[in-house]
Amino acid sequence: MSSPDPQVRAARNRSTPTTPRGPVVAVTGAASGVGDLLTRRLAASDEIKQVVAIDERRGEVSEAQWHILDVRDPAIAEKLRGADVVVHLALDLDLEREAAARTAYNVRGTQTVLTAAAAAGVHRVVLCTSAMVYGALPDNDIPLSEDAELRATAEATGVGDLLEIERLGRRAPRAHPGLNVTVVRPAVLVGGTDTALTRYFESPRLLVVAGSRPTWQFCHVDDLVSALEYAALEKVDGEFAVGCDGWLEQEEIEELSGIRRMELPSAVALGAAARLHRIGLTPSPAGDLAYTMHPWVVSVSRLHDAGWRPRWTNEEVLGALLEEVEGRHTVAGRRLGRKDATAAGAAGATVALLGAAAVVRRARKARRR
Repeated sequence: MSSPDPQVRAARNRSTPTTPRGPVVAVTGAASGVGDLLTRRLAASDEIKQVVAIDERRGEVSEAQWHILDVRDPAIAEKLRGADVVVHLALDLDLEREAAARTAYNVRGTQTVLTAAAAAGVHRVVLCTSAMVYGALPDNDIPLSEDAELRATAEATGVGDLLEIERLGRRAPRAHPGLNVTVVRPAVLVGGTDTALTRYFESPRLLVVAGSRPTWQFCHVDDLVSALEYAALEKVDGEFAVGCDGWLEQEEIEELSGIRRMELPSAVALGAAARLHRIGLTPSPAGDLAYTMHPWVVSVSRLHDAGWRPRWTNEEVLGALLEEVEGRHTVAGRRLGRKDATAAGAAGATVALLGAAAVVRRARKARRR
């Protein structure tokens, strides 16, 4: 029997829809935030065969295959069968959440996802932490190499969780041969986010600790999502940072934002911040201040080598952040209602910090007697 005419075969091939040959990618935390944005992007990509979306509620991306469950549920292993890559974005970094509950969710969720992925035959898990894991220290290189030692401590909001997530990621390939782990570390993330660092720009004055040398490197959420897509498609692997090229000095931040500084001695600022957090007036511990004092700018060379480029500049992201926080009022890390903000006035942060510092000084004097 003779084979069909080549023109007939070509016509048949044109009329038969082809299935994308790319990977099946599962996304946890897919219904909101970065997870929602990534799910939308992957679902629209010709390089992705299928998106499996996992969350405690159903999201709006109809093209994805949805599974509704908690990432701490071992049943997630069955939902991951057939997936090539898992991007784990189900993290709780809510400033107002009780710290122990937040840590329990983040650590147990990551442990379960890594174990379930290995059991399901997934060959790569992508974890998203933060460049904060490098630590903000006065002797940091500018920029830090992506291979730099992780010198952060658990003193800042959520950083202890992120360090533990990275530790789990490093252990997983040893415990589960054949499983690869990629870690993505964004700089100061902007775009629908609420962190101690974005709240810094909601204050009536930008707190600057005397003698410090702040440097700012931002990452717009759109650039993070495109970097996560690169990781899901295995265009880049290992541990890498993502953010805008270069950085801004504090003086540039003040000039661009039009917000004046409030400079305080280190002992006053750190002591007041610790006191305010200890008595429950602010959600941010004193450790958060280090990230506004010392440099933690990171090279993004691995993404650059893979052909990725950020679409946003630091100046553009700062502008977007200022638009986003307009009308919000934060004093010493605590977000105020409109009535409270009016009462606090432009000097509210100064009063709050110095008032707390006075309490600390009085307590010290009392102990000396």
